[in-house]
Amino acid sequence: MNADDLYRRYQELQQYVGWTEEDAVRVQSVAALLEPRLGPLIDDFYAEIERHPDARKVITGGSAQVDRLKGTLRAWLRELLLGPYGRDYVARRWRVGWRHVEIGLDQVYTNMALSRLRRGLLRALEETWLGDLRPQLSIRQSLNTLLDLDLAIIEDAYQAEHIARQQRSERLAAIGQVAGGIAHELRNPLNVVKTSVYYLVNAKNAAPAKIAEHLQRIERHVVVADGVITALSNFAKMPLPNLRPFPVEQCVREVLELNPLPNSIQLALDFSVTLPQALGDVDQIRIVFSNLIRNGREAMPQGGRLSIQGRPVDDSVEIDVTDTGVGISPENLSRIMEPLFSTKARGLGLGLAIARAILDKNKGSLRLASELGRGTTCTVRLVAAGEPAA
Repeated sequence: MNADDLYRRYQELQQYVGWTEEDAVRVQSVAALLEPRLGPLIDDFYAEIERHPDARKVITGGSAQVDRLKGTLRAWLRELLLGPYGRDYVARRWRVGWRHVEIGLDQVYTNMALSRLRRGLLRALEETWLGDLRPQLSIRQSLNTLLDLDLAIIEDAYQAEHIARQQRSERLAAIGQVAGGIAHELRNPLNVVKTSVYYLVNAKNAAPAKIAEHLQRIERHVVVADGVITALSNFAKMPLPNLRPFPVEQCVREVLELNPLPNSIQLALDFSVTLPQALGDVDQIRIVFSNLIRNGREAMPQGGRLSIQGRPVDDSVEIDVTDTGVGISPENLSRIMEPLFSTKARGLGLGLAIARAILDKNKGSLRLASELGRGTTCTVRLVAAGEPAA
């Protein structure tokens, strides 16, 4: 967040808590009174840190670092009391939160540190105040409000930087996961290619049929490797959909024609006569049904029944793709649509992830229900176009 955005956010927070210029004047009026008490307050602050190992562990530079930090804290407290509470003030407060994430200090210690400083400042004000106590109450309220604003900015910075670092860490983990998946999927075809190349280079007087066999193996496994790369590329670069009305039943039948089921699998289609057209990119939705039908087929290696049912639901169209296959365990069901997660011995684990990504872009959704040994139902939900099916 840039300094201007930070300051606008700070001004919004000031309005929220009712901070006014009169509050600033009241805090500044006691700056000279509290200045002599800042040294003991700072010494107490760092003495307390020494008694808490989790807080002390971030101080790695010994007494020299503590002396520098004491100077920084004194400047911070002076600015708190004197202002001005403008753009640069807010940016410096933000950096406090950012710095605490950088050094690995738990956020709870940031909160408690400010609480200890607040208590020390208020005690110092009480002990040095002379005269009528009524003005002191207004000053205390203004000082508390200012400290609350500081804490809000520091916490905001802490959370923003913590989230940013967590996202970077997750991206690195995802890259590692992708790399592992690619390596696993490409290693087998590359090993086959390597073996066939070795044979072709070293075999003496190899028969033409044997040479042709190895060339075919190389070609076949290059196609497999290319398919892995294409799947990853399609997942990463899914184009924006061209949303238009289309007949769902016709789309499903076209997919089945391109991906015929074996004789061991019985097919049952049941589409409501009142089923409206769906709104979506029909080319992308074909990929969804292709992946779901292929998954259903692979879940029934010994045969079974694949049922596809379409029905209108409110302002949507729902299509169930149900198999009678092996099913998915409850612990895997919650992860089955994650990229690169697969329960198959082979497979990149992108089919359901791609299907969900496509449906998200097409303003649809995908949900799964499954039972081990009984089968799985994948329900596609699409926006109804409000037009009758062709």
